[in-house]
Amino acid sequence: MAGGEVGGAGLADEAGIRAAYRLHGGEVYRFLLRGLGDPAAAEDVTQETFLKAWRNADRFDPDLGSLRVWLFGIARNAMIDHARARDVRPWHGRDSLREPELVPEPGDVGDPDVADRVLDGWVVEEALRRLADHHREALVETHLRERPYDEVAAELGIPVGTLRSRVFYGLRALRAAMDEMGVSL
Repeated sequence: MAGGEVGGAGLADEAGIRAAYRLHGGEVYRFLLRGLGDPAAAEDVTQETFLKAWRNADRFDPDLGSLRVWLFGIARNAMIDHARARDVRPWHGRDSLREPELVPEPGDVGDPDVADRVLDGWVVEEALRRLADHHREALVETHLRERPYDEVAAELGIPVGTLRSRVFYGLRALRAAMDEMGVSL
């Protein structure tokens, strides 16, 4: 493909989405940063843009426009959705499923280690979305946020043993979800 472009079919696999991110991630981030005026929000929406591109790779038609144009269309729509959601729920902060270190600094986009971390973050986020709410909440609070079991259990109004069971079965479900996605641990 000309100019290092990635084809739509290639976006559905790991190498293709990595290549698309390396080619266009920094530019998409800067576009979103200008539109949103918030680095954290721009990082979130950049990540969402590439996740949507990965999920909808079959919808990309190179005869209608370049990958760059398609990605910017996704980014624009995601930015509008984010701004609307922020206006409706201004008290909400960052998405609790993401860890800040999974999102690259704008200058780091070409770094393979950063791309790997971002892709790993997308995979974990997608797998977490496939879990039951109570399992996801238990895993996010205890593992991602590293909060003590007794504190989380008290906040949720459940016994510590119940929380431990939710974490156990949540991890089992997370492994199964990742297996379904074709990801090995």
